[in-house]
Amino acid sequence: MIREGARQALWRWREVGAAGAVLLAGLWVAAQGGWVLVPFGLLVAGLGAGLAVQAWRRMRFVQGADAPGIVEVDEGQISYMGPQLGGFVSVPELVEVRLVALRGRRLWRLKQADGQALLVPVDAAGAEGLFDVFATLPGMDMGAVLAALEPVAGGSGRAVVAGEVAQVLWRRAGRGVSTL
Repeated sequence: MIREGARQALWRWREVGAAGAVLLAGLWVAAQGGWVLVPFGLLVAGLGAGLAVQAWRRMRFVQGADAPGIVEVDEGQISYMGPQLGGFVSVPELVEVRLVALRGRRLWRLKQADGQALLVPVDAAGAEGLFDVFATLPGMDMGAVLAALEPVAGGSGRAVVAGEVAQVLWRRAGRGVSTL
């Protein structure tokens, strides 16, 4: 009954739409007036606005599922299983997150303290779960992550890392060799 393209667009915007509905419901409650309803409605509207911003950021992070393989985030461990590559990294042991362009494909390079690195395609199935992991890393600038994922102007529609082969997006502070 609904075209496939329209259904996919509605599905992609579902979280933003639900947060917008919470925002509108809060504004409607506040418009009813009164000493109790106005503050409560404004509180709900503020919550809806915060949820909408977070949902919009999450939507920008998702790149589709065009790459082979699947990503799973489970109990502090990121795993990627692809047809030729794969592996696991521990979230508490992460020391670096890079966005790498390799052979026309963009990959997350997740490096552990022991030197192990895992390459995960940005557009692998389940890669949207990395948004929550990245958001919990201390000092991670999610704005920089989202900006790095944006397509380059004048490109072929497929985003590439502008002018760099590898872009460091996050490094754990306090790790490394002391020069004292």
